[in-house]
Amino acid sequence: KRAARAKARSAPGHPEGPYRAASAAARLATSLHPGVDALDKVFEYAATRFPHRDCLGTREVVSEEDEHQANGKVFKKVVLGEYRWLSYEEVLTAASRLGSGLAALGQRPKHNVAIFCETRAEWVVAAQACFMYNFPLVTLYSTLGGPAIAHGLNETQVTHIFTSRELLETRLKAILYEVPRLQHIIVVDDTPTSWPGYPRGISVHNMASVQKLGARPENASRERKRPLPSDIAVIMYTSGSTGIPKGVVISHGNIIAGITGMAERIPNLSEEDTYIGYLPLAHVLELSAELVCVSHGCRIGYSSPQTLADQSTKIKKGSKGDTSALRPTLMAAVPEIMDRIYKNVMTKVEEMNCVQRTLFTLAYNYKLEQLAKGNSTPLCDRLVFGKVRSLLGGRTRVLLSGGAPLSAATQRFMNVCFCCPVAQGYGLTETCGAGTISEMWDYSTGRVGGPLVCCEIKLKDWLEGGYRKTDKPHPRGEILIGGPNVTMGYYKNEARNQEDFFADESGQRWFCTGDVGEFHADGCLKIIDRKKDLVKLQAGEYVSLGKVESMLKNCPLVDNICAYANSDETYVIGFVVPNQKQLLALAGQYGIRGPCEELCGSKAMEELVLKVITETALAVQLERFETPRKICLSPDPWTPETGLVTDAFKLKRKELKTRYQDDIERMYGGK
Repeated sequence: KRAARAKARSAPGHPEGPYRAASAAARLATSLHPGVDALDKVFEYAATRFPHRDCLGTREVVSEEDEHQANGKVFKKVVLGEYRWLSYEEVLTAASRLGSGLAALGQRPKHNVAIFCETRAEWVVAAQACFMYNFPLVTLYSTLGGPAIAHGLNETQVTHIFTSRELLETRLKAILYEVPRLQHIIVVDDTPTSWPGYPRGISVHNMASVQKLGARPENASRERKRPLPSDIAVIMYTSGSTGIPKGVVISHGNIIAGITGMAERIPNLSEEDTYIGYLPLAHVLELSAELVCVSHGCRIGYSSPQTLADQSTKIKKGSKGDTSALRPTLMAAVPEIMDRIYKNVMTKVEEMNCVQRTLFTLAYNYKLEQLAKGNSTPLCDRLVFGKVRSLLGGRTRVLLSGGAPLSAATQRFMNVCFCCPVAQGYGLTETCGAGTISEMWDYSTGRVGGPLVCCEIKLKDWLEGGYRKTDKPHPRGEILIGGPNVTMGYYKNEARNQEDFFADESGQRWFCTGDVGEFHADGCLKIIDRKKDLVKLQAGEYVSLGKVESMLKNCPLVDNICAYANSDETYVIGFVVPNQKQLLALAGQYGIRGPCEELCGSKAMEELVLKVITETALAVQLERFETPRKICLSPDPWTPETGLVTDAFKLKRKELKTRYQDDIERMYGGK
């Protein structure tokens, strides 16, 4: 019954909207708690209500060792201990001292401070220090390359930067001469404490020493200037799937409106919840999720993609991954990670004996049926899915998916096997990550839910793509998001601001997303296309590359795929990262032997994989002109470190095109 309820309505009754959440029909929400209108107050509020509760947790490293592989590669493996916690009160004190120490080092309010660091407790302490003292925080992904880091630091004119020992030595040190304004580097690690060999005019400090400086009576007694809701909180550089990174300017009021909208969709959020933080904090999804947790007194335990589960790459065999040690109740994930879990579990199912496999399939289908009727299946959950559920610690009650579309197969699998709802969300850095989140009891797939209580959404005709608000059965068009969560624009980029942002007659800001969606009768949004992904083939057919990719990712052979089309050609081609296990199995069926690298270079294997992909394309009803006619196989996975995907694992088409230029010429030249 709950799932069938209307999630949102078009306020004026027009098919294009604007649509608002049923509970925000009269007024959009702007804050969680009365009077808490800036981010310094969010933490103070939490520290007053939950002073002695655990806030931020980190696992200690018990031992590290090198593991030698048969192919000569060396992997670092770690054994980690229990989580060590800082209470809300301790975090507030640490942040306050750090902010005071920064001020003593010459940092002034409304002057930017940068953070270039992995996701860890110190990141949040540093951010909180900046929020308290009204230092706008410039965030940079830890995977950005040298030129992009230098661009961000120079454009924002920072003099102080937070970083980690590893990133300082591997990334930052090499570009210091290109960032002449930089004066102070604050390293969040405790060791070493002296840093010789740095250019003149640059001082390197440990975070602890800056906190000590801030705790001195003459510094601690200095009055601090509180931020206003309209002051800049964060300048967030998006790695962007096109061109150089853009800085999105986000005010305190923007973030508070965004987290207000998100928190409303997570039922019974309380101080009893535990969240696992491992996605990049420089990404709006992770930062918002952690601020939602802080505002409700939850505890946040830190992790990384390499140590997340018992089977993760850095965890020594037989020792505990982070989910087993922390047993979180809340977790955010990008589809790439969920797809990986889905494929791993399904491979294990394939390896089961006949009886086990039949039992699993029966239980899976039975549970799907029961979910559709609104029933729970406690016996199935305990006997069949308990083992899968324990992969994430066994206590997960909400999984939040964002950053990219989640395939229907993966979403259904997570709902069934992890015995908890997957809330799929849609938002952008430009809207503070807030837009829509599906309700917990809505088990439909492929949709992203209704608008959050902090914003409204309308559709605008996009005639070139053939999408109109008058389309039947559902109105379709470019998605426009309006509300207090819509950010202040791009940093020092007036031309793009004029293009992408506008204010309506009431003064409310709107952002034109470039995504194409349709509204269903119950007020739920479905993302169906992206303006930038549309390519017109020589014969005049329009191909949505994003649609082709998301459909073909359902193929077990495909770990990742990038569709490519040239407007002066008649067909689509594709670059494919095959699933190694499936590729070896396919080769075995045809008596082809050799390591994965060799198979990827084989013409015969290209043709066999293409045959499987074409069968998938037929099954998911892709048009003939949308189906890749030729492919090339890539033995190396695309990770943010390779520069071929963003931190949210979105494809960087320009970089992929450059990387595979020779293959493109071969596939189109018929060589």
